[in-house]
Amino acid sequence: MSTLTNDVVVGRPARGVPTGITLALTSALAFGLSGALARPLLESGWTAGSVVLVRIGLGALIVAPFGVRSLRGDWSPVRRNARLILVYGVLAVAGAQFCYFSAVSYMQVGPALLIEYTAPAAVVVWLWLRHAQRPGLVTLGGAAICAIGLVLVLDLFSGADLSAVGVLWALGAMVGCATYFVLGADDTTGLPPLALAAGGLVVGAVLLAVLGLAGLLPMRVADSVVTYAGLQTSWWVPLGLLGLMTAAVAYVTGIGAARILGSRLASFVALSEVVAGVAWAWVLLGELPGPIQLLGGALILVGVVGVKLGERDVAVTPAPAPA
Repeated sequence: MSTLTNDVVVGRPARGVPTGITLALTSALAFGLSGALARPLLESGWTAGSVVLVRIGLGALIVAPFGVRSLRGDWSPVRRNARLILVYGVLAVAGAQFCYFSAVSYMQVGPALLIEYTAPAAVVVWLWLRHAQRPGLVTLGGAAICAIGLVLVLDLFSGADLSAVGVLWALGAMVGCATYFVLGADDTTGLPPLALAAGGLVVGAVLLAVLGLAGLLPMRVADSVVTYAGLQTSWWVPLGLLGLMTAAVAYVTGIGAARILGSRLASFVALSEVVAGVAWAWVLLGELPGPIQLLGGALILVGVVGVKLGERDVAVTPAPAPA
């Protein structure tokens, strides 16, 4: 069995796929937790900029020692891939976060999420145009089912006014999200996944801090008590979980999943983050999802299975035969 990773076809044992799926779902569950954890903080007086800076900053502090250890004293992969780490940190970490929170300042959260999570389709198009990996009908069908499922999960049928500026910011977040999958799946660089995650988080944290100091990212904090599932806790508890779970664990497992599954499949499995976000909001904030949203979650899972089954039908431009 062969799986496409970023831009080449690499033979991988089938037994590695369950591990990759497990890592991808772990990443999606961790990323999906961020909204439910952040909302009470935002309602208590924290700004989105301050929350995301603390989230990425704590993630960088947690992952950096493990990233350094993974290099085993050999820093040459970091020097060779300095540009990749910089692009990953700017686009996949800081850029995606900054653009998303800028989008929701102009438009509703649901449409912004839906636009951002067109990233898997962007990954398919990128691999098709840039690397001649033409998707088959099954893959395209799975992508369409995922799109329908997202619309149902986000419950957009009530209608929402779209701001042109907000749409542009959301498209920027989509680019960052697609970059996260494409760069994270590249296992030809010699850079360990932990090193890439650590470098990206450090670059992202520094950039977010610069944006805050420049006044482009509003920063405000509040010393208050927040409530989850009827239980009150101090503000530092959700902030710690944001840094540990939704940054450190989420990025490390996400990169590991992309290395095993490839950017295409990993990006579609990551759509389950939307389902996870709804579930966490139900558990922590008491927001019970309706039947339509549950149906949408089921369609997303069906679509992911379709994308996986369709990988065998991906057409790749053959390499010249050896003389």
